[in-house]
Amino acid sequence: MKTNSLKQLGTLGQSIWLDYIRRDLIAGGELKRLIEEDGLRGMTSNPAIFEKAIVESHDYDEEIRVQTLAGKDAKTIYETISQHDVQNAADVFRPLYDRTDGADGYVSLEVNPHLARNTAGTIEEARRLWRALNRPNVFIKVPATAEGLPAIQQLISEGINVNVTLIFGLPRYREVAEAYIAGLEARAAQGKPINCIASVASFFVSRIDALVDPLLKKQGGEIAEKTCGQIAIASAKMSYQIYKEIFGSDRFKKLSSQGARAQRLLWASTGTKNPEYSDVKYIEALIGPDTVNTAPVATINAYRDHGEPQARLEQDVGKAARLLKQLPTLGIDLDQLTQQLEDEGVEKFNQPFDALMTALTKAK
Repeated sequence: MKTNSLKQLGTLGQSIWLDYIRRDLIAGGELKRLIEEDGLRGMTSNPAIFEKAIVESHDYDEEIRVQTLAGKDAKTIYETISQHDVQNAADVFRPLYDRTDGADGYVSLEVNPHLARNTAGTIEEARRLWRALNRPNVFIKVPATAEGLPAIQQLISEGINVNVTLIFGLPRYREVAEAYIAGLEARAAQGKPINCIASVASFFVSRIDALVDPLLKKQGGEIAEKTCGQIAIASAKMSYQIYKEIFGSDRFKKLSSQGARAQRLLWASTGTKNPEYSDVKYIEALIGPDTVNTAPVATINAYRDHGEPQARLEQDVGKAARLLKQLPTLGIDLDQLTQQLEDEGVEKFNQPFDALMTALTKAK
């Protein structure tokens, strides 16, 4: 009998999470099965996922009807639904969370995407969601915008678990790790415990290739052609080297001696967008210790079927560094492009959120 490739990831130090949420998945027992049979160790959500779950299923029709008759507005209905699902999913994961001493078993809920450029608004909403969810094994998702960074630091200092989302570039990743550590230091300075705080840094992968590949093809030439499909993985591999540097530093060791956990790198956007590439490309290349990969249902199913687990994250690191270094000679400014991806990422969450608000308003 073939060994389950998804379960094997755990033996290599990587946690596989599901980038999807829907009520029937939780209520029908499928989530529990995924945990038991596939070794699933967490779940992430975002406005686009909730919009798809609510609009494309009948799971929520009765709740929407009841709340509408009660005079609730669209935002309140959405928050009630999303918080209910995240709480229930977190309860299913709770035994895993307890068994792993808080290493895994988390479910994420995102702040309103329209707050991505609003530091104070993000802090206020994250606090409110954290109190409303009232579960130790949840993350509040905060985007890694310039305005999000001080919010991340503040929230960590208050003991709120944060999933930092929409990270595309290496300079921004450094800033995210710095915000996390500064938050821990601020909390420790207040004499408060730091051993129960968790955070992940969600580095988005496939969208990098989706943007860079057409530019490389337009540039033409053998080197550009050979570079296609390699920049996302090269970026992720270099981010892991930064992770090891930062969380292996004397500065962090002072915090870890007080029980602080490293902020794990989480590979997001791991569904393959280019049909010419393997459907498990962004799992296979990024398997390594103390990392997370959150994948959509189709990618999870594909990896269960034909994944070949092996620790590859630290293979060819020198090649990855050279690939990124040569990009300017190919007319590619990666820092500029990753900023573009961040801006587009914010809008990609705003649009489904707004569409959902419109749909819920029409239901009234």
